[in-house]
Amino acid sequence: MLIDLKLNGQTVMVIGGGKEATRKITSFLDSGATIWMISRDFSPQALSLGQTKQINLLKTEIKDAKTFIDSLNPKPDVLLAATDNSQLNHNLIEAALIYGCMVYTVDNSALSDFILPAIAKIGNNIKIAISTGGKSPAMAHVLRERIEKLITPQDLLAIELQEKIRLTLKNRITDPKHRSKLLYEILDNVNIKRALLEDNLDLAQELALNLLEKGETTK
Repeated sequence: MLIDLKLNGQTVMVIGGGKEATRKITSFLDSGATIWMISRDFSPQALSLGQTKQINLLKTEIKDAKTFIDSLNPKPDVLLAATDNSQLNHNLIEAALIYGCMVYTVDNSALSDFILPAIAKIGNNIKIAISTGGKSPAMAHVLRERIEKLITPQDLLAIELQEKIRLTLKNRITDPKHRSKLLYEILDNVNIKRALLEDNLDLAQELALNLLEKGETTK
């Protein structure tokens, strides 16, 4: 079961600044959370995210996990232990759990409250999660890359068209099943597909509205 957490206004803290920690932190960039990355060193991508104010960086070395977690005020809502030290990760998780934090560690799924799937992000509207249940993160990333290549610019425009048409349909048709049927028929219309293929969203919207007005919502 994949769940997209609502983290708007909450604090996500990632301990570790390497490539793996940076990959994990990207899953939270558009969540609306305040993100902290804490490490003695940071990957180039992490430094770039810090420079663009997408995350907050704190350069420090954690010598004792419990002392560090105890010192945090307020405590993070979500803590990710992503260092290259398995024992430190384990200790961080144990200490954070005392305070009711939701936790994740890169090297022990049994200690984690959730699994971070590989996320395929295409445009502003499509997110597809790929999870192998923690069995093969590498394969999840391979599958993510394959899926990203399958989504076309035409698909992205079709999403925008559907958003616009749905608003119109809600004002005209009260039956949700009928609305759904019309939306699928619009998606399957040859002329509308051609307009989207030609990157002409305005024409596609005009054609869709004409179909609705004339009642010609068949292929």
